Amino acid sequence: MDLRKLKTLVDLVSESNISELEITEAEGKVRIVKQSAAAAAPVQYVTAAPVAASAPAAAAAAATADAVAPSSAKMIKSPMVGTFYRASAPGAKPFVEVGDSVKSGQPVCIVEAMKILNEIEAELDGVVKRVLVENGQPVEYGQPLFELE
Repeated sequence: MDLRKLKTLVDLVSESNISELEITEAEGKVRIVKQSAAAAAPVQYVTAAPVAASAPAAAAAAATADAVAPSSAKMIKSPMVGTFYRASAPGAKPFVEVGDSVKSGQPVCIVEAMKILNEIEAELDGVVKRVLVENGQPVEYGQPLFELE
């Protein structure tokens, strides 16, 4: 789906009484959720490509993620750059907790990118051993989010 179409959809949702819109096309699935004014969180902007000055910081973050998560462990990784959320709304129950069994295709978290909330699904079966990212923290493409047994 191209950026102009996404912007048009976001504008339509924000200007209407619709609180949630989900569209599935051949190119993928998009879910737009409008937060109420009372529950709105501060907007964080995350760039997709690190600038030259922040390249060492990105490398250090990647090295830290590798040190935290052993390479032999099964991981659920972020498919995009954005903000990580464990639950569908502030104050809601997290999608998964440590010790929960997950099946392939089961939603495990949300990554917000460009004000669009994207449900992230498990790509493999397992039991959640650790949650590697704090709620509301920015994540990078390929960053491990959950460690599975």
